[in-house]
Amino acid sequence: MWSDTRAAPLMKSIVGGPITVGGMSPAKALPFVRVTGGAPNPSGADPTGHNALLRVAYRELYPQIAHLLEPVDYLGLRLTGRAAATPASMTLSWLTDNRPGAPLGYHPDMVRRTRRDAALLPELLPTGSVLGPLLPEVAAALGVAVAPVVCGVSDLHTGIVGSGALEPFGTHLAISTSQWFGTRVPFKRTNVFHQIATVPGLDGRFPAVANNQETGGAALAWLRTQFFDDEVTFAEMTAWAAAAPPGSGGVLFPPWLSGERSPVEDRRLRAGWLGMSARTDRAALVRSVLEGVALNGRWLFAAYRKFLRRQVPSIRLIGGGAQSELWCQIYADVLGIPVEQVDSPRYAQLRGIALWTRMCLGEIGEAEAAAAVPVARRFTPDPAAHAVYADLFDVYRRLYGTLKRTYARLGAVRSG
Repeated sequence: MWSDTRAAPLMKSIVGGPITVGGMSPAKALPFVRVTGGAPNPSGADPTGHNALLRVAYRELYPQIAHLLEPVDYLGLRLTGRAAATPASMTLSWLTDNRPGAPLGYHPDMVRRTRRDAALLPELLPTGSVLGPLLPEVAAALGVAVAPVVCGVSDLHTGIVGSGALEPFGTHLAISTSQWFGTRVPFKRTNVFHQIATVPGLDGRFPAVANNQETGGAALAWLRTQFFDDEVTFAEMTAWAAAAPPGSGGVLFPPWLSGERSPVEDRRLRAGWLGMSARTDRAALVRSVLEGVALNGRWLFAAYRKFLRRQVPSIRLIGGGAQSELWCQIYADVLGIPVEQVDSPRYAQLRGIALWTRMCLGEIGEAEAAAAVPVARRFTPDPAAHAVYADLFDVYRRLYGTLKRTYARLGAVRSG
């Protein structure tokens, strides 16, 4: 659903105006930011845009709607028969008052501004609530016993628990299809220029920091699909990359295959190789993709640290990309801080939702959940490699300013 931008033209009347920043009118965006911490996306790729699309493009179906649910809440409905949501699941709807001490509920002015029908909004429960018991027929179909069902949360939240970094400011980096840095913080804050904000967290004490880079591990998957045989494994590709030196012989790959969201919102950006020559080989190409994703992460990491207003001494790595020890070492060398690879990083978020459920049921506390996440290996920066990547990043961080007009013109060619 996050890639569905068909509602973009409809969003102009909701968040647009004669003067815009990133497609949003400051006068229309600021009320959202003040109350919720964020605002509807002008691309239409969020619940506000999807609601507008249903209302306009599918007007004959709209009267038949009983509830408009996020996918995680739809699953809860199918499992228990109860239609409900939480501030965490409704984060990207920007309808709840997320200021410290605010009462639980939908904010009437936000509902009006997003043009949502209040009658179609599901019951709102505190995050971490028990939604209800598993329906007997569902339990039978799944082959499990009837058990309590906890309201679901997003991958951002399960990443916090599944990384084991549950303490405030404890940071994880998810190298999944996309890429983000996550943590819990004791404040509400929004940086509209870098697309970083606090959103409803696991509980009312600590909001979660949200940001996202559109392409993380997907860059390596794209490389395999487009350039290699189906039989080639990611392990083989990273073995090739290990044969290339840090810096890939001066080959640079910005991984903007789907544009970018953080630390800049620009869907016109595109990926590509810079610095290739006739001597560039397979090993350098693969390594440059691994390095490009990590350099892009460092670009966001700089904004992330400023958002926290403190240093980050180390991070936990989760996601499919974190299975590669080479990629973990590249991140340590690029970021210049130790990184910890959690055990079975591909399944960290599955572990996170299991631990979170036990926390919600009162079976374990935060400290026990954190202790249940083992670290497989700790990677420390190699000084020589870090020096190479520092020079490379000095080039990388100038790419957006240099290339954004070029990509804007190429985007006009594509759309034309």
